[in-house]
Amino acid sequence: MYLTQMKTGILGLCFILLLSCQENVNDQVLQPNILMIMCDDLGWGDVGFNGNKDIATPHLDKLAQGGIIFSRFYAACPVCSPTRASCLTGRSPYRMGIPTANAGHLPEEEITIPELLSDKGYATGHFGKWHLGTFSKDLRDSNRGGKPETESHYSPPSRHGYDEYFCTEAKVPTYDPMIKPVQFDTAQGESLRYGWKAVPADGQREAYGTRYWSREGSPETQNTAGSNARIIMDRVLPFIEENNLKKRPIFSTIWFHTPHLPVVTSDENRQAYPNHSLVEQLHYGSITAMDKQVGRLIDTLHSLAMLENTLIFFCSDNGPEDRTPGSAGPFRERKRSLYEGGVRVPAFVYWPQEIASPEQIENAIYTSDYLPTILDLLDIAYPDESRPLDGMSVAPLITGSGGAARSPMGFQFHQEKRSWVTDQHKLISTDGGGTFELYDLLHDPEEKNNLAGTHADLAEKMRAELEVWMESCRASERGEDY
Repeated sequence: MYLTQMKTGILGLCFILLLSCQENVNDQVLQPNILMIMCDDLGWGDVGFNGNKDIATPHLDKLAQGGIIFSRFYAACPVCSPTRASCLTGRSPYRMGIPTANAGHLPEEEITIPELLSDKGYATGHFGKWHLGTFSKDLRDSNRGGKPETESHYSPPSRHGYDEYFCTEAKVPTYDPMIKPVQFDTAQGESLRYGWKAVPADGQREAYGTRYWSREGSPETQNTAGSNARIIMDRVLPFIEENNLKKRPIFSTIWFHTPHLPVVTSDENRQAYPNHSLVEQLHYGSITAMDKQVGRLIDTLHSLAMLENTLIFFCSDNGPEDRTPGSAGPFRERKRSLYEGGVRVPAFVYWPQEIASPEQIENAIYTSDYLPTILDLLDIAYPDESRPLDGMSVAPLITGSGGAARSPMGFQFHQEKRSWVTDQHKLISTDGGGTFELYDLLHDPEEKNNLAGTHADLAEKMRAELEVWMESCRASERGEDY
């Protein structure tokens, strides 16, 4: 009798544990998939959902118009690497020694989104451009690597919470990313800096000096020809399909190189713009080629019945490159500038399951807001309360549960340029803090009317706030947060 009761009790306990495990699995499956898509040097005005009439971006436009368009979304810096660091950490890149592109690396002590989500059962993958450290201590690769002084910047995605990756250290041509032509049609605008028509199959070519990496110490050699956006998506889709079969929620950063120079475009995508110059055809065609791959991604998510519960963020890393057809819309200046054209970028969030009413909002939102927003949506606590975060959660804007006020966000970059931004005003210096300009971004988004003389008290208050924030960043850079 006693043995029978004991067996019954054990069986009951096993059944309860089984149910508990099943509930955990079910909870895990219900967690949203999260995709963070980023373009490189895509201007605010380079997409249809912000009013561009020349460049075809139908797939991005459809997502944006079905989600929330962020009309006032800011990159943390007007160049690449610092912005990318802010996306993954929620912190200013100046806290971790990444003041500009091709400088520093993402320290292993930083807490990243993929690390935090991996702990919650997410499959994590990075695809496309990395630009947060080198992949080789021996080989010169793209902009860095191979020199003794750069060995300390070895920092692949696998050291920051990613299970899988397929990416380059920095820029690559947007078509046939491993090669370049021997000769350029300079009369039509081709150049090594700007770009060229795709090299024909029988055309003369040579190595561009770049590599794709898919594991530590090993360059990837298979399937690296043709559209670079397609090459990236060819790795993204199997990652999604395989982990969907395993019932694992997915977190992936998909960082396209498009339309960073050199822009290279196939005949098919150039011919979509017959009434434009070759320079415009290359730029426009590269963006359209990337947009097609976004459409391919959406088709795959839909076929797998994953689209409803997939949270998709989209943005650019900074404004459009100088001397290109890229558009900053109505905003002042471009890449490398802290005026709006250099840091205000196209952005939206798409999440069919949670966004009931598509809209366009004007709140100031930053790339550093990604980490706290994702943690808030997933109810995950940030593990270090003493470590400064520069971003804030804008989850209420996404879920419709209310507005989100925010504290100012500081910028410091490039030849001592710096700025301090609130929901309404921007304080900016282009000479290392010797003089400051003040703009009312709500009423003067084109930054034409400098208010520093007529609003001296406000300018001085914001300057003092900026200095306090910069000192906090200096302390972080000295390693005090670690």
